[in-house]
Amino acid sequence: MNLPEREAAVRRMLERTPPPVPPDLHAEVVRRGSRMLRRRTTARRLLWLVLLAAALAFTIWASVARPWVEPPSTTTPPVSDW
Repeated sequence: MNLPEREAAVRRMLERTPPPVPPDLHAEVVRRGSRMLRRRTTARRLLWLVLLAAALAFTIWASVARPWVEPPSTTTPPVSDW
């Protein structure tokens, strides 16, 4: 197909009357869209809650375990004044 034939085919497709739209399509789309928004909002809130719980658990663990402190020595220092 060359360019003029393609343009003519596109024009014919655009000039055709569109198929009829079901009358309840808008209501169905709005219902599904609102359900999707509710699910996304719930998922987002749940993820934020999990992130907050993880940060809180890490903070509590770090304050109890104190991983930045050097562990005590397992050997005794040499005795020098005998």
